[in-house]
Amino acid sequence: MARCQICHQESIMISSFLGVCRRCILEEWSSARSLIWQAHARAREMFHLPPQPPRDPNGLPCNLCINQCQVGEGQVGYCGVRRNHQGRWALNFNKIGFFSAYHDPLPTNCVADWVCPGGSPAGYPRFSYSPGAEFGYTNLAVFFHSCTFDCLYCQNWSYRQSLDFTRAKTASSLLGMIDRQTACLCYFGGDPASQLTFTLEVSQKALQAKAERKLRICWETNGSFHPRLVEPIAALALESGGCIKIDLKAWHEELNLALCGVSNKWTLENFRHLAEFISQRPDPPLLIASTLLVPGYIEEEEVAKLAEFIARINPEIPYSLLAFHPQFLMKDLPPTSRKQAEKCYEAARRAGLRRIHLGNIHLLH
Repeated sequence: MARCQICHQESIMISSFLGVCRRCILEEWSSARSLIWQAHARAREMFHLPPQPPRDPNGLPCNLCINQCQVGEGQVGYCGVRRNHQGRWALNFNKIGFFSAYHDPLPTNCVADWVCPGGSPAGYPRFSYSPGAEFGYTNLAVFFHSCTFDCLYCQNWSYRQSLDFTRAKTASSLLGMIDRQTACLCYFGGDPASQLTFTLEVSQKALQAKAERKLRICWETNGSFHPRLVEPIAALALESGGCIKIDLKAWHEELNLALCGVSNKWTLENFRHLAEFISQRPDPPLLIASTLLVPGYIEEEEVAKLAEFIARINPEIPYSLLAFHPQFLMKDLPPTSRKQAEKCYEAARRAGLRRIHLGNIHLLH
């Protein structure tokens, strides 16, 4: 049980590392803000990452994501991989990426498996090899070792323990992993947002080389990439039968800043822009939303706001509510309860969404 450092309430629904409850984040932001920045600075110091996006007036400007870093000589950007080496970027993210990749047998635990061609009847026969789950085929899962957010509950945080620039790989090395059994290419992480130009390079070449084979291109991201990249990724996903999965962490910007260290303004705007392309290919769905149900912070009220936002855009957009398991620096929070998940589900339904899914139900307690 932790205590909120502002209102002094004690609860199992308060993260001791963050030290602020949901109510104080939303109602006492001027007091909560400094505590939140201190928590994220501690989290990032563990991995020698900058506590805030660099703002060196003489640094290299990076315009790949919402953080808009100005990276000084010898420094790295907020994502941890954009490095200024003698006045130039150490890595050219059009040609080189910082990632690991593996073949994941289909159907897999993708956020969208309940509506995507790899795990459902969607898109058959144009984009899928099977009128159901694609048994016998694989997803080439590409995990990017960088992130534009700083989620205190990250389930994949361990990649930060080995940020080694000598492990960067070329686009051709990834293209060489695509074989006859590869039905989809999915970028996730970490997050692909800071290396999105690399994914565009790989995807374009992969589709040019695939001949008549089916190869879906998908992204799973926090959606914080630069708005100019919305149309290029939408075009590749539409052409290939892939989907873009946006993780909507929170509706209130203050909660996004508290839990993830970064604003959600570009995430929401990019989501709205991507939705403009849905009518070009209704099946399989181009855009899928997901939200992690973090006890004490992302509960019924927050999901209702997010669901209303989605429903106003298009009530047919699939929305996956994901059960939380204590991870990283929020290990003292409880797992999502079945009661919480059911309340959130009903909130999304009342908001007008027609395609709602509870994911990770084995974690509910």
